[in-house]
Amino acid sequence: MSRQNDRYDIVVVGGSGVDTVIRVDALPVPLADSVHVGPIEEWPGHTGGNVALGTRALGLRVALLDCVGDDGIGALVRQRMADGDVEFHPVISPAGTRRAVNLVDATGRRMSFYDSRDPADLRMPREHYLPRLRHARHVHVSIMNFARFLYDDLEELGVPVSTDLHDWDGLADHHREFALRSDLVFLSAAGAGDGTTALMREILREGRARTVVATAGADGSYVLTRDGGSTPRHVPAVAPHAPVVDTNGAGDAYVSGFLYGRLAGEPVLTCARLGAISGAHACTAPGSTALITPEALLATAAGAGG
Repeated sequence: MSRQNDRYDIVVVGGSGVDTVIRVDALPVPLADSVHVGPIEEWPGHTGGNVALGTRALGLRVALLDCVGDDGIGALVRQRMADGDVEFHPVISPAGTRRAVNLVDATGRRMSFYDSRDPADLRMPREHYLPRLRHARHVHVSIMNFARFLYDDLEELGVPVSTDLHDWDGLADHHREFALRSDLVFLSAAGAGDGTTALMREILREGRARTVVATAGADGSYVLTRDGGSTPRHVPAVAPHAPVVDTNGAGDAYVSGFLYGRLAGEPVLTCARLGAISGAHACTAPGSTALITPEALLATAAGAGG
């Protein structure tokens, strides 16, 4: 429920950085001493940054809190957030700003090499995040290790929380606390494979989530809720309005569209359709730069009967 003194619709915690994108003819790349590629590009974003940018482009009031370096890569993140009108509140990390190298083939499919450089003892000071969390309608937590230490305060504040587990297989311990202490959980079916439905049920059974969403790329997404039976409901994918250029950030765009619908009070399947539209739109430009507007999102949903 919104409060009169809410300053933010969404506060995103963690998950910013810079992608170095290398375009190749096909994946896997050939084993060779040297492979000629097109121009190598750098795109600020990463999962939390992309959700912050995507929800801001949809007209929501957004803040991003993260730990980044006082370095050139961090400056790229700051500039990208400023260009996207995202209120960014960084804490300086001595380890520097996170990076990833993404190989992208001609169909837009990617393989990512993620630089998880945050030290295990990295923490965000309570005096930095509490004033912002107190004025948020919703908090989206990226699976950075430092972010897990905000959950006690989030539960005390009573703010709804979402997280994206990405390709969690249900076994890695790192993801489990995020899975079980969030109200809304996103994950990729690529991680659990045939065990995706069982993992969705486990999250609902053992955690506090009331809704779990598994994205499956071109196969659409699956939604399971506490009060909706034991079988996930399928939501078809949406055909992009233009050729696929880059699938980097499509999942983050899905989350952005879903959260837009959720904060507007839409039913969960409508939220999933909005997520599908946003995710498809994101694939039509490089580096997560295709940010859909609320007008385009709602017009596409109306045209599709959503």
